[in-house]
Amino acid sequence: MKKILIVEDDKNMAELFCDYLAEITAEIECVISVLDAKDAFEKTSYDIVLLDNMLPDGTGLELLEYIQQEQISTEVVMITGQGSLATAVKAMQLGARDFIIKPTTKERLTCTLNNILENRRLHDVIKTYEEKSDRKDFSTFVGASLPMQSVYQIIESAAVSKATVFITGESGTGKELCAEALHRNGPRKSKSFCAVNCGAIPRELMESEVFGHVKGAFTGANSDREGLAHKANGGTLFLDEICEMDIDLQTKLLRFIQTGTFQKVGGNKDEKVDVRFVCATNRDPLKEVQAGNFREDLYYRLHVLPIAMPSLRERGEDVMLIAQHFLEKCAKEEGKDFKGFDEDVRYRLLQYSWPGNVRQLQNVIWNIVVLNQGESITMKMLPSPLDSFSIDHAVAPSLPQSSVEGLPMVHGSMSENVFGNSKETLVTMDCLEKQAIENALRVCSNNVSEAAHFLNVSTATLYRKKNQWKKEA
Repeated sequence: MKKILIVEDDKNMAELFCDYLAEITAEIECVISVLDAKDAFEKTSYDIVLLDNMLPDGTGLELLEYIQQEQISTEVVMITGQGSLATAVKAMQLGARDFIIKPTTKERLTCTLNNILENRRLHDVIKTYEEKSDRKDFSTFVGASLPMQSVYQIIESAAVSKATVFITGESGTGKELCAEALHRNGPRKSKSFCAVNCGAIPRELMESEVFGHVKGAFTGANSDREGLAHKANGGTLFLDEICEMDIDLQTKLLRFIQTGTFQKVGGNKDEKVDVRFVCATNRDPLKEVQAGNFREDLYYRLHVLPIAMPSLRERGEDVMLIAQHFLEKCAKEEGKDFKGFDEDVRYRLLQYSWPGNVRQLQNVIWNIVVLNQGESITMKMLPSPLDSFSIDHAVAPSLPQSSVEGLPMVHGSMSENVFGNSKETLVTMDCLEKQAIENALRVCSNNVSEAAHFLNVSTATLYRKKNQWKKEA
């Protein structure tokens, strides 16, 4: 709840102010002197201070100066019966938000304070948004791009829920890191996080891996064994590459998710556990459903909170943030002196498409550090295929006449074709900007980093523009 401090030595006036502010949802405290106000600041913080100027042990201006010197976070409204222009100017110079002459009306006072409270609320909202939208890392992730900011926010929101999360994305994009972040940022973080790769374990062993088995259930089952479903009780069970799970086991998994109970292989006793399910795949799950490889009812049971992990080529400057992170880590582990990258290497890393995503980038950096010496990564240190793929260093081509939808094309020079040669055919700056960006993306095969390079803007600018146009569409 918001807090308001009234510093007023006239008891009747203080009570009148309290009556005026009764409609404002806030805790109101009253003191009568500068000293009392200072004591109050040491005990708590206030959103607003309603401050009289003439006080028994000093002036409101002196208290204002104290608030400024001590950097106390509060908004001050000076209210006095002996106002002058000089006093008002001095109060505003010392940080007062408003200056009111007594007597004042209820409407004047409540309107002023409500406006200040709303302004503080909006300031807090903006501050929170900026903190959350300008992060360069989150949990074990490294990245500041807009696609990753969106992932961070979804993880934060989904982490506190028990709802099943379905993570999709290409291999190497960090799907397991996403699952771990969901676990670490939620109420189950003190319990186990158990992961199983459904495509890496033979189908005849997968059921035992997940549910466990009893002694004698099959050849080689010499003793009872607890499965991951039991080990993850109270925690999180991560089913990686879920679309590769055997169709028969999918039926048992569906029952497990619906009821929270399962039976060990070879057993006949139901065991009940409390598990949060997170699954992931690098395939298109709906196509797998249509192909008959994945149960439709299981898909809809699992696909409650979807998270799509962006590919590295969609993350722009994140490439260099991640590369620098891996370089520092690998150099430390290998006892090398590497600290950074030559400019031409930075450019090449940003232009490469990274089909293996973050995992490939990590392997490239590790390869370079292990096989080379120095403080900066140079072009000759780059392994295949980064040492040979072609980059077009030419200036971005001119805007083709036929490439822009809605752009007027008239007879005359190129400038006339692009900008119009009459008042009726003039093009707005917003339109020109959009068409220039769309054309650059087309020419650069939708490589945002490359398009940003030729347009001489940041990749963040292009992502912001694209998101803006998408919302307006």
